[in-house]
Amino acid sequence: MITLTLPDGATRQFDGPIDGHAFATSISNSLGKKALAWKVNGALTDLAVPVDCDAEVAVVTAADAEGVELMRHDCAHVLAEAVQELFPGTQVTIGPVIENGFYYDFARETPFSLDDLEAIEKRMKEIVDRNEDIIREEWNRDDAVAHFREIGEAYKAEIIEAIPAEQTITVYRQGAWKDLCRGPHLPSTGKLGKAFKLTKLAGAYWRGDSNNEMLQRIYGTCWGNEKELKAYLHMVEEAEKRDHRKLGREMDLFHLQEEAQGSVFWHAKGYTIWQQLEQYIRRRLNAHHYEEVKTPQLLDKRFWEQSGHWDKFRENMFVVPDEVPSIEDGDAVISADADLMAIKPMNCPAHVQIFKQGIKSYRDLPIRMAEFGCCHRNEAHGALHGLMRVRQMTQDDAHIFCREDQIISEAVDFCGLVTQVYTDLGFEDVSVKLALRPDMRAGEDDVWDRAEGGLREALTAAGLEWEELPGEGAFYGPKIEYHLRDAIGRTWQCGTLQLDFVLPERLDAAYIGEDGNKHRPVMLHRAVLGTLERFIGIMLESYAGKMPLWLAPEQIVVCPITTEADDYGHQVVAALKAQGLRARADVRNEKINYKVREHSLAKVPVILAVGKREAEEGTVSMRRLGSKEQSVMALDEATTALTAEATPPDLR
Repeated sequence: MITLTLPDGATRQFDGPIDGHAFATSISNSLGKKALAWKVNGALTDLAVPVDCDAEVAVVTAADAEGVELMRHDCAHVLAEAVQELFPGTQVTIGPVIENGFYYDFARETPFSLDDLEAIEKRMKEIVDRNEDIIREEWNRDDAVAHFREIGEAYKAEIIEAIPAEQTITVYRQGAWKDLCRGPHLPSTGKLGKAFKLTKLAGAYWRGDSNNEMLQRIYGTCWGNEKELKAYLHMVEEAEKRDHRKLGREMDLFHLQEEAQGSVFWHAKGYTIWQQLEQYIRRRLNAHHYEEVKTPQLLDKRFWEQSGHWDKFRENMFVVPDEVPSIEDGDAVISADADLMAIKPMNCPAHVQIFKQGIKSYRDLPIRMAEFGCCHRNEAHGALHGLMRVRQMTQDDAHIFCREDQIISEAVDFCGLVTQVYTDLGFEDVSVKLALRPDMRAGEDDVWDRAEGGLREALTAAGLEWEELPGEGAFYGPKIEYHLRDAIGRTWQCGTLQLDFVLPERLDAAYIGEDGNKHRPVMLHRAVLGTLERFIGIMLESYAGKMPLWLAPEQIVVCPITTEADDYGHQVVAALKAQGLRARADVRNEKINYKVREHSLAKVPVILAVGKREAEEGTVSMRRLGSKEQSVMALDEATTALTAEATPPDLR
C-alpha cells in the first residue's frame, strides 16, 4: 500500500505502483485527458514513470506554468522532426526553452527562408495530428555515439561525448524520430496542441564560439491554448509598433551610433523629457528630505578592492591606468606596476566617503543621500539595446544611512514614495519581489539572515504582498524589486531597495551611538526609476510615444490655416509660452492636413489650428493626438485648460 499526497493535503492510497496517467485518471477522467506530466516530491516527471512508495505528487496540465514550459520543450522537438522530414540531411544540435518560447539550431548548407517556416509549421501540425507516442529510452554511451554518427548527426555525437561519465544517456523517441534529451516530455505529440507559431530566423555559432561553424536558428513561441497565443502575438505586434528606437527617430528624441556604443546622443526634444522627469523626481526627493550630492567619475582601483566591486564586478567595469603609458616602438605600453583606476559602475562606495567626512552621531541618522549619478558598465556589445541596455547610464540613485531600528520606517517611507511616483507616471499594475542571497556574495550567513528578515518585516509593515526570488540578490545584500506592467502587458524591473550591512563594514563607516561607542550604520541602496535612459524607453513604449502633456517635449503646435493668420498664430504661441507651455508656430506654406499628419507622426499632443475667423474671434480650434474631433474655444479658456493639464502631478 502506498500513499500519495496532493498539494492541498488530500491523500490517495493504492495497492501497488502507479504511473502519472493512471493517478490523474483516478481523480477524474477529464484530468487524465489534460495531464501532461506529474511532479513527484517536487521533481517534474514523465507521466509514464511509476511511483512505488509514499510521495507528494501533483498533476501538471497546460494551465500550469511548468506545463507550458514542457510544451515549449516538446515544440522544439516537433520542430526538429519536421525540419528533418522536409529537409533530409539537416543536422540538429540543441533546442532549449526560452522566455515565451523555444528555438532549435540546425546545421544545413542551404539557408532557410520565411517560406520554409510556413512549410515547417504546417508539417509540425501534421506531426501533432499523428499523435506519436513519446517514449524515454536509456542508452549505452558508446552505442549512442555510434548511432548518431552513423545517421550523420555529428553534433549530437559530440554532445554525448561531452556528457559526464556518471550521467545516464537518455534518448526520447517520437514515432520513428529520436533525440538526445534529459526530459521529461509529454506522453505524445498530440498533447502539444497547435497553439504555436514559428517567429523568426537567425544565425548562431555552434556552442556560442565565433571560431565554430555558423548554424541556423529557428525561433518559435508556444502557449497553453489559442487564446494565449493570439494575445502574445498581438503583444509582439504592438511592441514592434512601439519600439522606442523607432519612436526616437520619428519624434527626433535621440540617436545611437557605432562610434559611441552603448551611449545615447540626446536631442533637444528627448532631453526635454529627461529634464522634466529628473526635475519631477528631484521634487519628490526633496519632499522626502533627501540631500543631493555629486561624486567623482574616476576612482582608484584600491578603493574598488576595498568595497568588493573589484572582486565581484570587475568584468563590468571600465579600467584605465593612472599614468601616461610609455611609448616603445610606436606602441603604448602600460607598465605592470601601474596604478589603475576605474570609471564608477555605481555610486554607493562614493556616498560612503561623504558619510565618513566628519563625526556622525546617532541623532544625525537617518541621512538620505541622493545623486543623479552618471555611471558606466562594460556591457557586452551584443547585449546593448537602445535605451534599455546601455553602457553609460544615469540613475536616480540614493543611499540611506540609518540605525538598525530605523530600517522598517525608512523602508515603509520608500515604498510609499515608489507607489506615488509610479501612479503619477501611469503605472498602477506593480508587483513586488524579494531577491535573496546569491551564491557569490560578501558577508556571513547570519548577516544575510538579519538583512533578509529586515526586508520581510518592512514589506509586511508597508502592507505589501511579495514573491521571493532565491539567489537573485546583490552580492552585498538582499533587495526589494518593483516590477511594472506596461500598457501591452510586458513587465519591467525598475525600482529597488537593497539592505546592506556589508559595505559599511568593508569601507569602515561608523557613527557614535547613544552609548558613546562606534556603531556601523545600515545602508539602504535605493532607486525609484532605476536609470533615466531605460525608464524613458519604457515610458515611450508603454505610451506608444503619446507622452502625457507635462512630459511631452513639444506640447502644442499652432498651425495657421492661411498666411493671413500667421500673426495671430504667433500671438497664440506667445500667450501659451507666457504660461510656461512648450509651444511653437508652424507657419510653413503647407496645407493644414499635411501639417496635422506630420505633427501627429511626431506625437505632438495638441494641435491648435487658427484661421481668419479664429483671429477675428480670439479663438482656437483644438485637435488632440489620436482624435479627429476638433473643439473651438476662446484662447484664454484653452490656455487655462492646457496650463492645468501640463502641470506636473506633484504640483497639482
